[in-house]
Amino acid sequence: MTEKDLPSRSPEASPRLTRRGFLALGTVSVVTAGAVASRWFNIWAETGENALSAPEAHQAALSGDILLVDIRRPDEWALTGVGEGAITLDMRREDFTEALLAAVGNDATRPVALICARGVRSRHQSAKLTKAGFTRIIDVPEGMLGSGAGPGWIKRELPLRKES
Repeated sequence: MTEKDLPSRSPEASPRLTRRGFLALGTVSVVTAGAVASRWFNIWAETGENALSAPEAHQAALSGDILLVDIRRPDEWALTGVGEGAITLDMRREDFTEALLAAVGNDATRPVALICARGVRSRHQSAKLTKAGFTRIIDVPEGMLGSGAGPGWIKRELPLRKES
């Protein structure tokens, strides 16, 4: 095969392919970023049957109807504070389930509401705890910072305590 047998490329072909590739890459990037952002901000979250809004969780915690557990990291507690009436329990602890069971006095039927930043971690942790035998796990899907379920504990100006 000689150079004469190879298909010739016009000078315009290369930039056109580059523009198409760039547009395709840009489109994929925008779609991917949108999907990541929607999960991060939990924009489709709803307060449903096994969920409470932040004000409902606050009132239920103060009245003793639920144990409200902030499952975020210690640096997050220090940054924003912790909701009044909540206990802190870092969900990354290896003994998280055992520590929660101890917090409810070994009563896996006691209502426990989980709150995190935007409701993503609390939703996942709720499912894990239900599989572990807890029967009354409640999610606070708007979280501390807000999500599709609501503006969140902080924007609602619910009481906070500083956590160091």
